[in-house]
Amino acid sequence: MPGNRKSNPRLLELIEQLKRHSYENKAPIWKDTASRLSKPRRSWAEVNISRISRYAKKDEVILVPGRLLGSGNIDKSVTVASFHSSETARRKITDSGGVILTIEELMNKNPKGSGVRIMR
Repeated sequence: MPGNRKSNPRLLELIEQLKRHSYENKAPIWKDTASRLSKPRRSWAEVNISRISRYAKKDEVILVPGRLLGSGNIDKSVTVASFHSSETARRKITDSGGVILTIEELMNKNPKGSGVRIMR
């Protein structure tokens, strides 16, 4: 089908960076994330704050290869990186003492991807 190509320049650049980082640092997590973001947007992860609160441990680093949504509450500090996060999700994470990052920021901060949990 001719309309299946990605056209978002930020997303295309991120996918290339993830692949390059994976190869250079021998970190398969970045290649896996690139693969997930290369799929159609309708199959991307959409993770609510309530799921992070339920499954994440205190001070854990969570990667959401897709959208972070603000439904639910969180009572622990976590670091969350996603391609897109809603304003409500950002506010709830920071109010609980956590940190919101972009995937690029997480990749530069932790090139090996060690200790990062992918949530979908």
